[in-house]
Amino acid sequence: MKKTIKRTFRVSKYVIYKETLVDYKEHFWSFLGAFFGIGLIAFLQSHYLLQEENVFLIGSFGASSVLIYGAIQSPLAQPRNLVGGHVLSALVGVTVYQIVPDILWLSAPLAVAFSIVLMQYTKTLHPPGGATALIAVTSTGKIPELGYWYVISPVLSGCIILLLVALVFNNMTKNRSYPAHSRFKRLLKKKHEHKLKNH
Repeated sequence: MKKTIKRTFRVSKYVIYKETLVDYKEHFWSFLGAFFGIGLIAFLQSHYLLQEENVFLIGSFGASSVLIYGAIQSPLAQPRNLVGGHVLSALVGVTVYQIVPDILWLSAPLAVAFSIVLMQYTKTLHPPGGATALIAVTSTGKIPELGYWYVISPVLSGCIILLLVALVFNNMTKNRSYPAHSRFKRLLKKKHEHKLKNH
């Protein structure tokens, strides 16, 4: 029992220490990724879309940016989760809105709850997806008018932009690797090359 307590204390101390470390390079690349990812979507919306056209920038992309630029090793930040989570949640949100458009107290929780279960079932869990589903049922004006086009643009198109920027900025230094499994692949490749040299 005493050993378990000591071990738990050591692990906790290590985790707290790691969490309080300030890595300025990591913060720099996180800032650049988020700045260019969101900036590119906002630029396209403000310069290439007319007032009466599609909304290109939605709030849930801000939450996605925290994950894909600031927590790039998280399973929730991987490309499958980013794109799949948003797209599936958008589909759920639009579908719920089509079925119960005027009952907010029912459509809002249904959209979020169904999107969570669908993301879990498809292994595409991405927390901002819940917001994407909620936006589909709670927004007024342009978004409800889009219907299922909401899934394509702004959701899918925005995800692709965020992902492309993440692939560039999250792989610019040897300390950052995105998607997370690509680091594992590199290690396997190095190990394989090392074995070949030794033979």
